[in-house]
Amino acid sequence: MVWSDAQTVDDYVSELPEDRRETICALRRVILEHLPSGFVETMQSGMISYVVPLERYPITYNRQPLVLAALASQKNYLSLYLMNIYCGFQTEMWFRQRWTASGKKLNKGKSCIRFKRLQDVPLDVVGEAIARISLEEFIERYERSRTTQPGPRPA
Repeated sequence: MVWSDAQTVDDYVSELPEDRRETICALRRVILEHLPSGFVETMQSGMISYVVPLERYPITYNRQPLVLAALASQKNYLSLYLMNIYCGFQTEMWFRQRWTASGKKLNKGKSCIRFKRLQDVPLDVVGEAIARISLEEFIERYERSRTTQPGPRPA
């Protein structure tokens, strides 16, 4: 499943093959246990997403909620998106060091971490990464990034 039309997280999870469902559910539990106050779980762009609600921060470049994290079942692997590790060099280096120290191989693209099995993911590192930034700090970092990026501003 590369893209899902599921309207709810439960519908998305129920569409998954059993082995992927178990992995996604385990990661989802870790994320929800560590999710800072103010972020909410929803479906966005065909993935389970953890976002800043538009009611809290509506002024985004694409008029969609700001995504802290997301989970997706792709054709050949599962993906975990952790947008806060891209907020700065130190945070990304912290994440790489913690993941490597876990003994797990990091298969990281530009915006995602790819894996095939739950055993490939250090759940404690994922929990720490999720808890590492507050909603307010995430919004502040987003705003700082927009002042340095070229392009149109939202209306």
